[in-house]
Amino acid sequence: MSALKNSGHSPVVQVVATGIGAALFFVLARFVIIPSPIPNTSINLQYALLAVLAVVYAPATAAVGGFVGHIIADATSYGVWISWEIPTAVFGLIVGYALYRNKIAEGEFGTKELVRFNLAAVVAHAVCWIVVAPLLDITIMSEPANKVFVQGAFAFVSNAVVTCIVGSVILLAYVKTRVRTGELEAEK
Repeated sequence: MSALKNSGHSPVVQVVATGIGAALFFVLARFVIIPSPIPNTSINLQYALLAVLAVVYAPATAAVGGFVGHIIADATSYGVWISWEIPTAVFGLIVGYALYRNKIAEGEFGTKELVRFNLAAVVAHAVCWIVVAPLLDITIMSEPANKVFVQGAFAFVSNAVVTCIVGSVILLAYVKTRVRTGELEAEK
C-alpha cells in the first residue's frame, strides 16, 4: 500500500490511471504489432507506456495496469500466457520502485533522473525477459528452454531499446507540461 500512498496522487487518481494504463496497454499490445524475426515475439511499444505510468504514478499502478492490460490483450488474441503476463507486472514494479518519489509532477526530471529511468528500464527488461519469463515458460507451460531463452533475449533487447527511446521522449515531453516548484509568482 505504501507504493500507492507516497506517489503524490490520490487513490482515485491511481485507480483511474491503472484503468487507463490497462486500456492503453491492451490497445498497443493488440493493435500496434511490429513483427519480429523470432516466432511468437514482437517489438512492443506498450512497455514504454508502462514505464511512463510507473514513473508518473506508482509501481503498483504500473504493475496492475500492465498485468490486466496484458491479460486482456492475450485473452482476445491467442490465449492467456501467464508466464509472460507476470513479468509485465514485475517490470512495472521494478521501474516504479527505481524512480519512486521522483519529482516529475513538480516539473523536476533532469539528466540524472533520465539516466536512472533508462538504467531501470534496461535492468527491468533483463530481469523480466531473460530470467522470469523463460523460467516461468519452462516450469508452468513446459516450453523448451532453448526456444524461450531466444524469445526472452530478443524481447529484452527490443523492449529495452523501445522503452528507453520512446519512454524518454514521453517523459521529457510530460515534464515540460509541469510547472516547476517556485516558478509561479503571486499576482499583486
